[in-house]
Amino acid sequence: MSLFSKLFGKIKLIEGEFSGKRVSILREFKKPPYGGGNQFMLALKKGFLDLGTEVYNNKINSEIDAYIFDSSWLDKDLLKKLRKVKGAKIAHRIDGPIQLYRGSDSTADDEIFELNKEFATVTIIQSQYTLTKLLELGYQPINPVVIYNSINPDIFFSKPTREKGDKIRVVSASWSDNPKKGGSVYKWLDDNLDFNKVEYSFVGRINESLKNIKLIPPVDSNKLAEILRGQDIYITASENDPCSNSLIEGLACGLPAIYRNSGGHPELVKKAGLPFNCQEEIPGLIEQIMADYVNYVGNINVNSITDIAHQYLTAMFQDGETRKN
Repeated sequence: MSLFSKLFGKIKLIEGEFSGKRVSILREFKKPPYGGGNQFMLALKKGFLDLGTEVYNNKINSEIDAYIFDSSWLDKDLLKKLRKVKGAKIAHRIDGPIQLYRGSDSTADDEIFELNKEFATVTIIQSQYTLTKLLELGYQPINPVVIYNSINPDIFFSKPTREKGDKIRVVSASWSDNPKKGGSVYKWLDDNLDFNKVEYSFVGRINESLKNIKLIPPVDSNKLAEILRGQDIYITASENDPCSNSLIEGLACGLPAIYRNSGGHPELVKKAGLPFNCQEEIPGLIEQIMADYVNYVGNINVNSITDIAHQYLTAMFQDGETRKN
C-alpha cells in the first residue's frame, strides 16, 4: 500500500468519478527513448484517459479544470498564460532535491519553489524521501501529497514464467550518464563480477569504459521492456534518486532488485530485493536473491497507473481549493 493510501485510506476507483474532467499537462513530450519524467507523464496521460478524464497538452483556457506541470520545466509563454487564469487547480509535480541527486547548488530547487509558491494548489511529491529532504532543507511545498510514479502496463509487464538461463542474467538501465547515476559502481562490477556465472547488460548511457558488461544504446520503451523480461535481476546504483522510473520498469517486468540504499529506492522495492551500502556487497546479494528467487519475485508490488492517476485526480479535486489570484 502506498503512503498516499495509508494517509487517506484505501482508494476505491469509482466508475465515472472523474469522467469529463478536463486536465491539461503542461510540458513538451518527447518520443521515447527519453528521460524518466517524460516516460511517467506519458503513462499518467493513459491513466487519466482510462478514468474518463479528458487530457490536453499545453492548453490553457477557462474550460480546463486542472493543470499539471513538472519542477521548473515550463515554457515562459505558458507561465504568462497561466498567471491570467483565475480559480485554477494546479498540481506541481516535484522530485529532488535536485542539489542532492545532481550534486549542484540550490539554484534549481529555489526556482522550483518560487513557482510552487506562486502557482500550486497541491504539490505532488514523488517519494517520502523527497518530502523529508525538502523539508530538512527548509522548503515548504504547498499542500504536499506523496504519490509514487508508475508505468504503462501495456508495455512493462512480467512473463507468467521465466526460463532459467545458463548464467544469472543481470541488467541495469539509465537514460542519464550523470555520475550520480552510479557509473563508478557499474565499472567496479565490470571489473570484479565472475562473468563465468553472470551475464550483465547495461541499457542507456554511461561515462565508463566497460569490457565485460554488454552496453546497449538507449532504446524505446517496447524494446526496453522486452530486454528486461529476458533478465533475472535488476541492479540500480543511482544515488539520491527520488523515484526511479527505470527501477519501477524493472520491477514491473518481474525482476527483483539490488539497489543502492539511497533516495526513494527502499520505498519502491520494499521486500522485492536487497539494498547495498558498498559495491563489494553486490556479488553476494546476487547469490542471495537467486537462492530465494521465487520469494523475492512474489514480493514485487508496483502501483497500477490507473491507481496513480486516481491519486493525482483525488489530490487535485478533493478539497475544492483553487489558485488564489
